[in-house]
Amino acid sequence: MNLIEELRWRGMVQDIMPGTEEQLKKEMTTAYIGFDPTADSLHIGSLVPILLLLHFQKAGHKPIALIGGATGMIGDPSGKNEERNLLSDIQLQQNIIGIEKQLSGFLDFNSETKNNAEIVNNYSWFKELSFIHFLRDVGKHITVNYMMSKDSVKKRIEGDSGISYTEFAYQLMQGYDFYWLFQNKDCKMQIGGSDQWGNITTGTELIRRLASSEAFAFTCPLITKADGGKFGKTEKGNIWLDPEKTSPYQFYQFWLNASDEDAGKWIRIFTFLTKAEVEQIISKHLEIPEARELQKRLAREVTIFVHGNNEYLKAVETTEKLFTNQFSPAESLSIHDLESLEGVVKFDFDINQLDGMDIVSFLADTSIFSSKGEARKMVQNGGVSINRNKVNEIGLKLNRDLLLHNRFLLVQKGKKNYYLITVK
Repeated sequence: MNLIEELRWRGMVQDIMPGTEEQLKKEMTTAYIGFDPTADSLHIGSLVPILLLLHFQKAGHKPIALIGGATGMIGDPSGKNEERNLLSDIQLQQNIIGIEKQLSGFLDFNSETKNNAEIVNNYSWFKELSFIHFLRDVGKHITVNYMMSKDSVKKRIEGDSGISYTEFAYQLMQGYDFYWLFQNKDCKMQIGGSDQWGNITTGTELIRRLASSEAFAFTCPLITKADGGKFGKTEKGNIWLDPEKTSPYQFYQFWLNASDEDAGKWIRIFTFLTKAEVEQIISKHLEIPEARELQKRLAREVTIFVHGNNEYLKAVETTEKLFTNQFSPAESLSIHDLESLEGVVKFDFDINQLDGMDIVSFLADTSIFSSKGEARKMVQNGGVSINRNKVNEIGLKLNRDLLLHNRFLLVQKGKKNYYLITVK
């Protein structure tokens, strides 16, 4: 099975330029994927391009990760209904440093390897390029008609917010990235999400016109959820790769809670398990779906890949303490059990405020809920538990007798969100 065939069965190929598969069979090929530094951490949506670069490298080809230090100042209109907020220089540099550090943990950058990975920053070539030079030597070769035909531009022009010249020019800048890498790094291929197809083909067109050469590309489908929800989003926001933003436990829980349909699709995309291994796991899952072996294997593989085996084991341990024995009394949890819970939100609370405080005020004051109204509604709907006991009265008064080991409260919000409060 060649690289494109491998990626196809995994569901990681959507659009592909003619000749791409043949080029990859012919010789070691250099390809790049761009990462815009919109935050100081990548999120799980970014795992797809990272995994594509890794598949590329494992197949003997050379990957380049491009960080958009220049294009990040502009903002990609693809998939957006309105203008992005422009980042400050300080924030942009912080984001670039954070992303470079994360990418270095996934790809093989060993300079002694023929197909070693590289990280480049497009600011390094755009900073030397004058506006006049760019208009004359680059913009001259791409018509406005061609640029306006792209879906990312067309949707914005037809929408209410329109599109500024700044974001309109983004595809030309991305196209120039491809041309520059083709000229300076012998990079003949670009890979990206399906929403990037218009920007990518602008690059191949520039290479054809400016270098009289052929370039190649393919895209991966955008990841979706079976229920129509946005992939990688929870009520707390994005699932980040940075453990300070999303704990390994929360990361593990995201994959563990995937639906059967999503898990069957995601285990192909987000792991390196072989086709035979995946088919065997799905077959076993269908025999005893309630055991959720498919979700457990998915969560295991992705958590180890991103956070390592030790963090995976901690996440499993916390999960077992909170959920495997969730019908046993909270008093059965030792001090060590409670203090060693990983990924659970923890904070302190003044014991003098606790005595006599009503449950609704407590939930709002601790920011477990954003308001008393939200807290009251959740309690009334049976969505709050204290020390594994469901709260049935909105007038419940808290006191020291509720404390586990005279100092802890274990609060559960909904099915999966736990908070450990240490009362001092």
